Amino acid sequence: MREWWRDAVIYQIYPRSFQDDNGDGVGDLKGITRRLDYVASLGVDAIWLSPFFTSPDKDMGYDVSDYTSVNPLFGTIDDFDALMTKAHDLGLKVIIDQVLSHTSDQHEWFKESRKDKTNPKADWYVWADPQKDGTAPTNWPSVFGGSAWMFDARRRQYYLHNFLVEQPDLNFHNPEVVDALIETMRFWLERGVDGFRLDTVNFYVHDKKLRNNPPNDWDEFPGNPYEAQSHLFSKTQPENIAVLQRLRGLMDEFDDRMLIGEVGDDWNRQVEVMGRYTSGNDKLHMAYSFAMLGPDHNPDHFKNCISEFLTKAPDGWPCWSFSNHDVPRHATRWATTPELTDTVARQAINMLITFPGALGVYQGEELGQTETDIEFHELRDLGYIDFWPDNKGRDGCRSPMVWDATEKHAGFSTGDPWLPVKAPQIARAVSGQEGKDDSILAAYRAALAFRKERDELRYGDTNFPSVADPLLAVSRSLDGVTLTGVFNLSDKEHAVDLTAGVKQVGDAHADLAGSKVTLPAFGFAFFETEDGAPAIG
Repeated sequence: MREWWRDAVIYQIYPRSFQDDNGDGVGDLKGITRRLDYVASLGVDAIWLSPFFTSPDKDMGYDVSDYTSVNPLFGTIDDFDALMTKAHDLGLKVIIDQVLSHTSDQHEWFKESRKDKTNPKADWYVWADPQKDGTAPTNWPSVFGGSAWMFDARRRQYYLHNFLVEQPDLNFHNPEVVDALIETMRFWLERGVDGFRLDTVNFYVHDKKLRNNPPNDWDEFPGNPYEAQSHLFSKTQPENIAVLQRLRGLMDEFDDRMLIGEVGDDWNRQVEVMGRYTSGNDKLHMAYSFAMLGPDHNPDHFKNCISEFLTKAPDGWPCWSFSNHDVPRHATRWATTPELTDTVARQAINMLITFPGALGVYQGEELGQTETDIEFHELRDLGYIDFWPDNKGRDGCRSPMVWDATEKHAGFSTGDPWLPVKAPQIARAVSGQEGKDDSILAAYRAALAFRKERDELRYGDTNFPSVADPLLAVSRSLDGVTLTGVFNLSDKEHAVDLTAGVKQVGDAHADLAGSKVTLPAFGFAFFETEDGAPAIG
């Protein structure tokens, strides 16, 4: 029997921005539960909850201080159990974040580890002596700027933090650390969660020899020094495979559970690492990367990402998405003018459903939501504050969900929201799109229903028929039937000739006249052929 996750559409919920039920301006678990009927109505198969664990919130919950308790900001463990029950009653699987590469500096493990060099947890984190001149052990930078090493006066050593200073990295060379993390995951598996999304999954293991990273090839120095290095030693180490195999062993103790990993690596290695981490049926079930979460929006990019994965990991499994809580929303990234935002949003979901593997949809994406313009005094994500204004951080994609344009703060909260709810986002509220056939919300529901109806899109072989740039054609073939999507990835009109006997199916933003289809700016159309016949002449 085919596993549920292989063709799942996973809807990401950012808890503090989804629905606030107690009026404190921050979303909560009860709010999510109340809105699950809406989520199910989209036609998705699972939800992914970003962290809701106890945390000082220096990095919005990605600095965990207790892996097995709920942050009171979001509710209680009983609230989580109620959410699980409601989701399962609606046929939705529940995936939760696991931030294993690092903890908060307020975690009891780190408090003990930093006391001295001989305590039982002294080796649970990555500690290293200074160089003789007092400088850091390596040249490794933090993703958020500055060195990835922080000196601790009590131990007279540096500790590694790939992200914030308040996020010390765990030492995965110590098997006791992996043992402890596995037990925290077991806690949630026994409560019935269906899977885990593993944050920064290739950051777990560092180079034990503490070798310096070499420089990257660059013509102009990047805005973030982190991008100036090729991270050969600070992450994606060979020993990471054994850690993933141990995590998979835990999952295999339970029925029908799933691991999906986030791969953040140098741009030229991301898809290859995805494949390596999902091949062999003994590591991750599937993985995603930032490959499609950036500015690249051209046919070769999408074709190369998918083809590289299918070629290098034929027994691996991908998950593709265009937006999440870490990057600007794709409707803003890819629309060349504001007037084309809805057109880009509608095309994006229809293109995504043609890709092989699981798919990810980020909350609000189904509304064609755009990036919120956050002013400096409104910043809450302080990780990238040193790079302002070239990098405005991640608050712009994390602003609250908009439910009803007639209500205060668009129905998100009766109190002042933790991030502002602004007019351009309110204009895309659910209330203004529900029941309207020409809305982006309707387009998402139609596209996801089309994918469920067409086995070719879920199970079929994948090919890329030859079309001239900027057109992208994706064919999925199964049992003698081929379904081909053609997409114009530009803001200029383009036409393509079709072969005889093709049948247009599904949604479309195109004009079909005889054997020619004309695709307007960011237009698309689907065509069906039989017996291996090509759709494009």
